[in-house]
Amino acid sequence: MSNIIEIKQLHKSFVSEKGEVEALRDVSLEIAKNDIYGIIGLSGAGKSTLVRCMNLLERPTSGEVIVNGRSLTELNDRELRKERRKIGMIVQHFNLLMQRNVVDNVAFPLEIAGKKKKEARKKALEYLEAVGLSDKANAYPSQLSGGQKQRVAIARVLASKPEILLCDEATSALDPQTTKSILTLLKQINEKYGITIVVITHEMSVIQEICSHVAVLEHGVLVESGSTEEIFRSPKTAEARKLVFSGSEHIYEMTSGRIVRISFNGTNAYEPTLGNIILETKTPVNILYANTKTATGNAEGQMFIGLPTDEAKAEKIIGYFKEKGLNPEEVSADAFAAGNIDDN
Repeated sequence: MSNIIEIKQLHKSFVSEKGEVEALRDVSLEIAKNDIYGIIGLSGAGKSTLVRCMNLLERPTSGEVIVNGRSLTELNDRELRKERRKIGMIVQHFNLLMQRNVVDNVAFPLEIAGKKKKEARKKALEYLEAVGLSDKANAYPSQLSGGQKQRVAIARVLASKPEILLCDEATSALDPQTTKSILTLLKQINEKYGITIVVITHEMSVIQEICSHVAVLEHGVLVESGSTEEIFRSPKTAEARKLVFSGSEHIYEMTSGRIVRISFNGTNAYEPTLGNIILETKTPVNILYANTKTATGNAEGQMFIGLPTDEAKAEKIIGYFKEKGLNPEEVSADAFAAGNIDDN
């Protein structure tokens, strides 16, 4: 599968009252055509700066942004405007025109492109139907819910027929149920129109819902990237583990002795592994942390187990986990108690 976006050694610095701030440092990544790619990190990680560099709304300090084989950083203003038409963007706050009704909001970019108003409105109605809002064509933004406003924003972007859709925290202002419906819509758009989607978020649940690949940012640095299943099943860096294991802060004080982490995937997530090992060894095990979720349609999970003090039984349990393909990995009790589960 060919790449539609290539980021090469990207740096972005800003000058503030406190001096120079490095928002991005030596970021390189590749996004395949027709993929749904997630970029995740906590506040201040540089996610929004990175996505705005993808269409050069923010011009990088150094490095290269290549879209469809063309280096955007080398284009003149006219060429850049032409390439930007292929890159749509939706954001958290919708940016709808309050004085226009829904159909006219969607028709607006078509009118700007030179289509006659009647033709633009006809096309706009088609895209409203695609996002499930044809019945709201004559309503105004003030009459819509947050989820409906975001659907209008998506329809407006689709009207420009983009090849790439950048979503910068597009579901952050929405409740969980509405978020899920918008993510389902984005997945349908990806499948129906073949649009490559880049999702910027601080929520791992969003990544798990629709993204096939993910990059983890921390303080402007790309610390880890790979398939969503790989990152969720076996995060290699402390930053990625912090996101995957969010919500587990209160279990660290329970740790003692030897600890092993096991990971589940779609083939073994539903097996009674712990029940079997307890019956076989006649030894209870202490579950310190467990979390199973669906990532890109597959059941994925992590579990931290406190092993028995009997070394022979502990080794037998580890051997059983290996036999079942659970990738057991020992973790230092002190490191785990401190929350630093990257330090084995």
